[in-house]
Amino acid sequence: MRKKRQSTPVAQADRQFVLASAARLFREQGYDRTTVKEIAEACNMLPGSLHYRYQTKEDILVDLMRLGLEQVSNDVSNAVAGVSEPAEQLRRGINAHLQLLVSGSDMVYVLLFEWRSLRGNARKEMISLRDSYEALWAAMLKSLADQGVIRKDVDLDLLRLIGLGALNWVATWFRGGGRYSLEEIGTFVWTMISGAVLEERRD
Repeated sequence: MRKKRQSTPVAQADRQFVLASAARLFREQGYDRTTVKEIAEACNMLPGSLHYRYQTKEDILVDLMRLGLEQVSNDVSNAVAGVSEPAEQLRRGINAHLQLLVSGSDMVYVLLFEWRSLRGNARKEMISLRDSYEALWAAMLKSLADQGVIRKDVDLDLLRLIGLGALNWVATWFRGGGRYSLEEIGTFVWTMISGAVLEERRD
């Protein structure tokens, strides 16, 4: 088994710069058409210096996706932190996810559409990273169900899979200044979810 070369002693800021440069090229040209040499040139580095950090282009893509999932996980976690009302936690988590999707981030774009380019162990690692993010939502939904916020007849796995799939698809058609604002989309999504899967509140 090939031993993975660590990106250290690269500073975190350098890692983010390299990955942001790679993400821009992957989005503009596609992962398959982008070369390691082009990524190195975009970072003002020699190819050998980039190879010291990442042995293959796949290693760059996996680390890029790792950073992207760290970012979206932190955004969702921060959005719900300190919120005591269960349904409000879910609403804020949905809005945080949507906000990142339409932020224009090259990294988020690559995260959504280029993971299919991975093969073998790299693909398995990416699926594991994706599953870790979905586990955050699974835990949130289970907590809400345990508290009686979500109806007992709702399949939580299907709710998570279909819900995240629908949210992620927004990134393919949303346009700033278009027909729908992000606030309108978030409100519509929340209206559908609250009407379909949440228990009716009886104050």
